[in-house]
Amino acid sequence: MKMQASEKQRSFVREALPHTDLLYNYALRMTNNPADADDLVQETYLKAYRFWDTYEQGTNIRAWLFRILKNSYINRYRKEVREPEKVEYDDVKSLYTTRVEGTADQYNLQESMLGNLLDDEISGAIASLPDEFRTVVILCDIEALTYEEVATFMECPLGTVRSRLHRGRKILRGRLTEYARQRGLAQEK
Repeated sequence: MKMQASEKQRSFVREALPHTDLLYNYALRMTNNPADADDLVQETYLKAYRFWDTYEQGTNIRAWLFRILKNSYINRYRKEVREPEKVEYDDVKSLYTTRVEGTADQYNLQESMLGNLLDDEISGAIASLPDEFRTVVILCDIEALTYEEVATFMECPLGTVRSRLHRGRKILRGRLTEYARQRGLAQEK
């Protein structure tokens, strides 16, 4: 049974759009870049709307959207690996002009300041986790998805989610113990 266009649109807006923030937060953690995260979420919603007729109403919408997002991210990553990085002539010209004019120091200052903002120990510890642990930790502990939702998203058994979460937390605990002590969040042994 095909939906009418207006019915499809209302249904999509009602069920899928409330999860935008959740998808964006996860995309941001995957890409570490707000613009890339925006693009990934937009691509996810475009695909979701395109295939809305295949979504089974009443099933887990978040898991369905996360699967689309994850597959889009993987496809994008594969494409980037296959294609060499492209450089625009205007970018090279601009960089050259900046360096020639002696304003490169200001650029380097901005770069180092932004780098320090992104060099958060917690984010770094999470980012350094192996993919399967990082995904489970982010989805369970940060995004507050249920184990069942994560299992559906990752297409693995519930026990695997619990195991990966336990192991991921254990790795994080080891990497962040000194950080917690320095901030008075952990007791000295």
